Amino acid sequence: MALIDFGGIKEEVVTRKEFPMTRARKVLKGETIAVIGYGVQGPAQALNMKDNGFKVIVGQSKQYMKDWNRARKDGWVPGKDLFTIEEACERGTIIEMLVSDAAQRAIWPVVKKRLKPGKALYFSHGFSIVYKDQTKVIPPKDVDVIMVAPKGSGTSLRRNFLSGAGINSSFAVEQDATGRARERCLALGIAVGSGYLFPTTFKNEVFSDLTGERGVLMGAIAGVFEAQYEVLRKHGHSPSEAFNETVEEFTESLIRLVAENGMDWMYANCSATAQRGALDWKPRFRKAVKPVFDELYKRVADGTETRRVLQSCGKPDYQDQLTKELNTMASSELWLAGKATRALRPKESAKKFIATAKGTFGRASN
Repeated sequence: MALIDFGGIKEEVVTRKEFPMTRARKVLKGETIAVIGYGVQGPAQALNMKDNGFKVIVGQSKQYMKDWNRARKDGWVPGKDLFTIEEACERGTIIEMLVSDAAQRAIWPVVKKRLKPGKALYFSHGFSIVYKDQTKVIPPKDVDVIMVAPKGSGTSLRRNFLSGAGINSSFAVEQDATGRARERCLALGIAVGSGYLFPTTFKNEVFSDLTGERGVLMGAIAGVFEAQYEVLRKHGHSPSEAFNETVEEFTESLIRLVAENGMDWMYANCSATAQRGALDWKPRFRKAVKPVFDELYKRVADGTETRRVLQSCGKPDYQDQLTKELNTMASSELWLAGKATRALRPKESAKKFIATAKGTFGRASN
């Protein structure tokens, strides 16, 4: 493992140099990796591993024909490498639980029945294991229990794989029954296309993940977008102006500078007026939202958020209800303005920027 300095704190990470693909193939030689669920993470992980030369099969319930047909469209062949969940679990030596958290509780009896000694049970989220009192997912003692959690959506994992970039992933070993759990875990992390792997525990992963999803990554940013857009509209700004100043400039300019070289780099490439305003208002926003994050983390740690997920996402009509909620968001003025804005983006803007402005600095904000 490589020792990397993260802001003055040294952490060990596993890079592709320390654990190359050739080693991953050697570790997983003779293994059949059964990817259970072809919804969000399943397609990306299954296709990436298949493209990397590993023996992969997919287990998908025919009850959800949309996902079954998607798997077929992606090249998985029924009876060859596409099976029911039951048969895939029988055939697999490594069972990847990539259905939703609520669905994992539902299919667990089917999976557990087929976990023969020496198999590995793989997760990309610590949810089912950490909250086992609610999910009842308690693996037998004679199987490895491991996790590789890509820090991005399945769509991003696949896109980054195809570009050669990869997405960073955390990894953890909860139970080592074979003495090979860590090697299997790291090999799978490399196989799915991780940029690098950093160690965690199932508990730390799920606590940070649930907090992040509800906080900065999804819940908080959506709420902040809506709040600023509504204030601008209330004071007479047009939908186009309000959207561009709230979302478009953030997603198309500023966040890319942050990703490139950090928040200070983004600030340095903005106007003096923008810099002053950002530095003055950052502490006020931090003070305002810190109590919300404290409450959020407490609810994650005590299982309240887990109960909400299982109760809501486990309902038979959950997908219908989700569609209604997402449609309500999509039909709001904010995101209708966003749809119109995206349609107006020059198709070749990114290529032209790279070709004509590489190596130059541009002012990110006025």
